[in-house]
Amino acid sequence: MALLPILSSASLPPPEESYKILFLLPYTTRSHRILHMTLATKLADRGHQITMLTNQAPSSKHPNIYEFTHGIRETDFDSVNCFEFLEEMEEALVPPAFIFEAFAKKLYQIQEVKDIYNKRKEFDVIVLDSYMNDVVYPFVHEMPFIVVCGIGMEPMHSAVMGNVLNPAYTPSMQYLRNHPMSLIQRAVNIFRSIQFGFIYKHWETVPVVQKEINKHFPDLPPILELEKNVSLSLINSHYSLDMTQPLLPSQIEVGAMHCRPGKPLPKDVALWIEEAEHGVIYFSLGSVHRGEFVPANYRNIMIEAFTQMKQRVIWKFEKEVEGLPDNVLIRKWLPQQDILAHPKVKVFITHGGLLSSQETIYHSKPVLAIPLFFDQPKVAAKLQRAGFGIAIKLKELTVPLVVDSLNEIINNPKYAKAVGQASLSLRDQKETPTDRAVWWTEYVIRHRGAPALRSPGADLSWVEYLCLDVLVVVHVGIFTLFWVSKKLLALACRANKKKKTE
Repeated sequence: MALLPILSSASLPPPEESYKILFLLPYTTRSHRILHMTLATKLADRGHQITMLTNQAPSSKHPNIYEFTHGIRETDFDSVNCFEFLEEMEEALVPPAFIFEAFAKKLYQIQEVKDIYNKRKEFDVIVLDSYMNDVVYPFVHEMPFIVVCGIGMEPMHSAVMGNVLNPAYTPSMQYLRNHPMSLIQRAVNIFRSIQFGFIYKHWETVPVVQKEINKHFPDLPPILELEKNVSLSLINSHYSLDMTQPLLPSQIEVGAMHCRPGKPLPKDVALWIEEAEHGVIYFSLGSVHRGEFVPANYRNIMIEAFTQMKQRVIWKFEKEVEGLPDNVLIRKWLPQQDILAHPKVKVFITHGGLLSSQETIYHSKPVLAIPLFFDQPKVAAKLQRAGFGIAIKLKELTVPLVVDSLNEIINNPKYAKAVGQASLSLRDQKETPTDRAVWWTEYVIRHRGAPALRSPGADLSWVEYLCLDVLVVVHVGIFTLFWVSKKLLALACRANKKKKTE
């Protein structure tokens, strides 16, 4: 592989040398891949050699990036119709365990995966996504590795690093309530936090993956031990976007790392937007929820609503649609950030994905959020609470509701003002999130895993971390003292009574 020369950016000095970095993304959505590819490309621009194991077709033309697709069907998100089992997934914390079981069974039977595993110690550092990629933890045994938290601050992963976030104010994965939470809300939040961690790590996902891993690597430590050796966490969050949290030195916020200024649009799209007298509405449900799978009743509601709008509409949809009004333009793929950056775009209709939400804030566009499942209802609720737009449940979708919501967002300046202020705060940083991520990645390499960043809390059990053993000893001591005092007092009373009797 021919390598590009080592480069430096405005805020980064040139690297000391060219490093070899392995990205493990065997179970990753397209949006999360964009996040990782942003970091990988910047590292490659600096002369580092990148190898990526992924579940998606190669997309980079960078000479310093080599991509290998494992081709396992269970990770093919393009063929999944999420709308068929939307009700089941709405409250689901993780995909069904059998998917991970089949995936773990097949991955290490692929020869090139075996080859990469056998050569893993030739790399200077390994990078993986924090969520649902437990199957690749054998790679990180005795290796420095970095975890990218694509879904933002994860309480479960933060706890692994020795930073247990307080559930009195830190919401669980899917439970968002106003701050401060009431007694009942805090109780529910604690239950949901424990429930998620227990189901994922001890009941469904990790146990079935561990069973298959043991067949291939019987002498390796358990997954739950390997994950504790993480050197650094790059978190897709920022205090201007999310709740402020206490962080360890090994937890680095790189929220909106993938966001960038707009580029020139394709000519047909640019002309469509420029000629829009009343502005444009942009509509996309992200990379996982393909438009072709949208049920006809919901699709017809949106089409009828668009006929009543004076704005033009750009709709990311993967197939032709009959009966479209003249003000709607459909494309299978659209450069989302370039569209959002255009001043004539008035509102973004989104599914409430975290990366799309960061893009709409970065480009100062208010939103109409229609969340579907997983963390999307939580993200949509946060957008509405911050005043960036309006959130609608899919089941409640009606033509009047969509039309009224769009007109409210477009005609009421408070939404554009609120998201504009957030955009200014997000952009006001001493270096770009990408440069920050690159610097810390190279830091971990330069310092051979950066053990000085490791929190002692990561080595403690829950009993030790929460001082439950100390509390037991204290309570036993108090009880013992009370019991002994009671017995002595009783003896003294009897002795005194006996003395008086005599």
